[in-house]
Amino acid sequence: MTGVQQTGERVEALIAALGGSADPAAAGAAEELVGLLVGLYGDGLARVVAVLGDHGEAGAQLLDALTRDPLVASLLVLHDLHPLSTDERIKQALDQVRPYLGSHAGGVQYLGVTDGVVRLRLEGSCHGCPSSTVTVRLAIETAVREAAPEVTGVAVDGMTEPGAPALLQIGPAPSRAPGPAAGAGPGWVTLPALGPPSARPVTVSAEGVTVLLCSVRGTLYAYRDACARCGSPLGDGTLDREVLACPSCASRYNVRLAGQPLDAAGQPDTTAAHLDPLPLLADSQGVRVALPEAIRA
Repeated sequence: MTGVQQTGERVEALIAALGGSADPAAAGAAEELVGLLVGLYGDGLARVVAVLGDHGEAGAQLLDALTRDPLVASLLVLHDLHPLSTDERIKQALDQVRPYLGSHAGGVQYLGVTDGVVRLRLEGSCHGCPSSTVTVRLAIETAVREAAPEVTGVAVDGMTEPGAPALLQIGPAPSRAPGPAAGAGPGWVTLPALGPPSARPVTVSAEGVTVLLCSVRGTLYAYRDACARCGSPLGDGTLDREVLACPSCASRYNVRLAGQPLDAAGQPDTTAAHLDPLPLLADSQGVRVALPEAIRA
């Protein structure tokens, strides 16, 4: 959730609390005050964008730098001032997560936005990993929500999950969403500074959960730190390109293919269990992983 969304959620909660008080005039005044302030800084942002537009290439470069800041980008989108269209922002966001999606779903093709719903098509397969559907959904939802908060949902062709509809509902922006408080369900956690890529597996703690990170040709992959066969930690295991070996039972997994188990000959083992992958995003906010509520400490 961006800073703008968090602030908006808090403002609406305060206004709702005032609305339930004995003085309706106070609630009306609070809403008017918020509206005036939002309009004021919106007009200010519009003038900033206009001034940058008058300074040619230098101004365009400054505006591009500003849009790379998540907070500024959110404000520009809120006031319809972002220089990139919804299509362009979604494509840019998917480019950032595409390497990770490729390890779970083979790739993603953007088909456009229809009636506020983003249309995507997954290419390839997750090689039988049941957790990959959830992983891909979390990564796509987060990327789209942050890039284009104005969309209302994501429809993904090629994503199959028994008993689940094809439409992946993002729902309203968190500042408008009724029901449970923010933070329920899967949440993204920023990891500590990782340093340069390592040829060995690396473990870090995220809200009490030990996360295993593997770097393969410059791309990071995240998993729960537990062997699918014996349950032992994998931080002391060996990583040979994309193949991770458990230090306790010698089981091997392909970390590029959602933790796919391998047999003695290095071929996919359809009878064994996968590692448990965690969605990972690396952007201007750092390296983040999504932790389902069920595994948090």
